[in-house]
This record gives sequence, C-alpha cells and structure tokens, in this order.
Amino acid sequence: MFSNPTAVTFIGYLVLMVGVGVFAYRYTRNYSDYILGGRSLGGIVTALSVGASDMSGWLLMGLPGAVFLSGISEAWIAVGLILGSWLNWHLVAARLRVYTEKTHNALTLPDYFTHRFEDEKNLLRIISALVILIFFTIYCASGVVAGARLFENTFGMPYETALWVGAVATILYVFFGGFLAVSWTDTIQAALMCIALIVTPIAVMMDLGGLTSATDAVATVNPAMLDIMRGQNFIGIVSLLAWGLGYFGQPHILVRFMAARSIAVIPNARRVGILWMFFCLAGAVGVGFFGSAYFAAHVDQAALVTENHERVFIVLSGVLFNPWIAGVLMSAILAAVMSTLSCQLLVCSSTLTEDFYRSFLRPKATQRELVWVGRSMVLLISALAVWMARDPESLVLSLVSYAWAGFGAAFGPVILMSLWWRRMTRNGALAGIVTGAATVLVWNHFAWFGLYEILPGFVFGIAAIVIVSLLDKAPSKHVTDQFTEVERIVRDRTASNEAAAS
Repeated sequence: MFSNPTAVTFIGYLVLMVGVGVFAYRYTRNYSDYILGGRSLGGIVTALSVGASDMSGWLLMGLPGAVFLSGISEAWIAVGLILGSWLNWHLVAARLRVYTEKTHNALTLPDYFTHRFEDEKNLLRIISALVILIFFTIYCASGVVAGARLFENTFGMPYETALWVGAVATILYVFFGGFLAVSWTDTIQAALMCIALIVTPIAVMMDLGGLTSATDAVATVNPAMLDIMRGQNFIGIVSLLAWGLGYFGQPHILVRFMAARSIAVIPNARRVGILWMFFCLAGAVGVGFFGSAYFAAHVDQAALVTENHERVFIVLSGVLFNPWIAGVLMSAILAAVMSTLSCQLLVCSSTLTEDFYRSFLRPKATQRELVWVGRSMVLLISALAVWMARDPESLVLSLVSYAWAGFGAAFGPVILMSLWWRRMTRNGALAGIVTGAATVLVWNHFAWFGLYEILPGFVFGIAAIVIVSLLDKAPSKHVTDQFTEVERIVRDRTASNEAAAS
C-alpha cells in the first residue's frame, strides 16, 4: 500500500486531520470551547466550515453522477441550494448569533428553544433533542458507510476493515479537539473540495480542446444533455428548488452561525460562503457534464464508470492527473465525508451532554466533567453509527432521504419564526416541530403529486406556528423585551456595516 501514491496521500491526509484535532486540544479549556469553540470563529472559518459541514460525498459523487447520466437538467437542485443558503445567511445567521447569546448563552438548538420561549417544562428541549438524535444517528451511520465504500473501492479493502479505517480518523479529531478541531479541519477540507472541483472539469475541457469543443462534444453524444428542461415539469423543478428550504433547519449548519466571533463577521462570511458554494456546485455539474463527452471520446476507459456512474469524479482524477495529484484530488471525497460526519457527531454529543446530562442529571457539573462527558458521547454515538453501518445494504441509507426534509420542515419554520415574529409562543413552536416532521413522514409515504415533502412540511409547519400562537396566551414581557433587544442589536450592527461600506 505504501508504494501507492494515492494510498500515501490518503494516509498523509488522515494524519494531518488528526494532528489538527490534537492541536485544537490545547485550545479547548472548557465546555463552551468543546461544544461551540468559545464563539470565536472568524469570517473565513465560519464560511468554509458552513460549506464543508453541508456538502457530503454527494457533492463529489452523487451530483456529478446524476449530471453524467441526465445532463444539465440535474442542475436545478444546485440552484435551489444556492438560493436557500443565501437566504439562510441573510435571514438567520446574524439574528441566531445574537439570540443564542442573549438566551442564557444557549449552546444547542434545544437549549435556544427552551430559553427563547421560557419553556419551564422542557418539552421543547426533549422533543427537539430526540429529533436531532434520531435523524443524526442515521446520518452518522450513512457517513460511516460512505467512508467505508471509498476505502473499499479505492484500495480493495474488505468492507469490515474499511469501516473502521474510514471512521477512526474522524472520531479521533472530534474526540480530542471538539468544535475547534471540526471547524479548522472543515476549513481545510472545504478548500480541498473547491480546488478539486475547479481543477478537474478544467482538465477535462482542455483534454477535449477547450470549452466550445467540449460543449459541442457533449451535444454530439446527446443533444438532450444541454436541455435544462429535459425530463422536468413544474412540480419537478419546484421540488428540486425546494431543497434550499432545508438549510433553515439543519442543526450542524446553524451551529456555525452560533459560533461566529460576532455578527460583524457575518457579512464577509456570507460572501465567502456563497462564492465557495457557487464554485463547488458549478464544478460538480461540470465534472458530470463534460465527463460524458470525455468517456465518449475515450471508449477504452468508459467501462470504469459504466457500472457505477457516481465514480465519474474518481475515474477522471485517476486518468487525467499524476498519481500524487490524483491522490490529493480524491482526498477531496474523503474530506467531504469526514467534514459532514464530524459535524454530526459533535451535534449529537452536544445534545446528549447539554440537553440531557446537564439539564436533567447533573445541573451543577463542572466544566471539566462536561468536556469529558461530551467526549464520551462522541465515542458512544460513533460506536452506534459503526454498528448500524456494519451492513451497507441495510435500511440506514434509505432512511437518510428523510433527514434533510425532516430537519428542514421540523426546525426550519420554528427557527425563522422565532427570529422574526415577536408573537410566537412555546405551544406554537411545539406545533410547528410536530406538524413539520409529521407532514414529511406522511407526504413521503403517499408521494402526493410527486412533490418533495419538505415544501408542504415547511408550509404546514409555518401555518401551525401562526394559528396556535395566535390562539395561545401572548408571550411574557420578558420574552418580547428580549426580542426587541435582539432586533435593536442586529439593526444597529447592520447600519454600522453599511456606513463602513459606504
């Protein structure tokens, strides 16, 4: 293995990530540092860690593979994701950063919900924490499977061995360094993913004679590949665009906003984050789009992607570049898997530690005790995820399709309305979470109209929040005064930023 440049590159990359985790260990002094990095992230790290935690192996395998098969019409989902992310930065980032600090320095979403609505019975904490644990444990198992498949296919390892090799490095740096390690490694991983997705389609175009020649070659292979409406109808396009709604409710993304140093870094982070996302998604589409022409022109290599079209990026990296460079580019897939998995492990750990252990079992636990409980929870969730992933053909992967829509519809309306509507109540929040999640499960089962379930789940969730809140007793003066204070802080900071820009 050590004579294989790709293997050496992979191992070097894993060692680097663990090294970052050990380095971050020195800066993890208390529980807030371990769970939220002490709210110290700058604009660049905030932006790139948001992107890396969002995009899993789907970015380098699933999306290029879909475009490779069906053409540019698969790019509608990329448009929806960019729009959703842009709205998330504008509508949620700054307000959530301020609000979570004002609500008893909330470290998790369940903690924020509890203090935002003065939920003395802790119903919001319990329900939202259970939703996070159920969906993210499945998500983590999916990430472990993806990492194992990568090592299995690349190095010919037995699946059982690849399962542990792919998981251990991620577990180690999350265990030692916590949130800072995850954020710093996400920054490195985001940069690697972006470089790989810019370089690879450019190399394919150069091999085919340039942009015009490459596009003409795609048209020669199949003119329908250039038709953005191919196989689409109104419901289909709306469903793909609706993926963007999921951003408002993803805990592993929202926690990055909470960890920013201050709202002053948000505008620059937003610009960097959206630019990174545009280049990555455009590059992923380009890999699949021009890859179809490349393999039509190199029929001797086409068999490498015939059985599995999601290998198009892996194969192109291997045939177009020097083995050492190919190893770096293929490490981008590992980066995508590890970045998402690490964020999910940490969110599960913080939920178990903050919203169950500290809230119900040990309210007066010391900072050191909480840090080590958090680390123990990382190991516990990791062991459960590896156990669930032991059979790669199990229902785990099929259940993951619920998770994005489930989080988006259950938490998205509650997050948005809690940040923008003063009259919202605790019972309204409960109704929104339950209605959004239930709609996703029911709609997915019956598949009405072929519409992606996140859209009706989101709409019904907002409706439930508004109706129940208006029927409910008005929030207390403390809650409304706190809302006014957050609005004032965000408004003043925004005005200051605009004045500085002019």
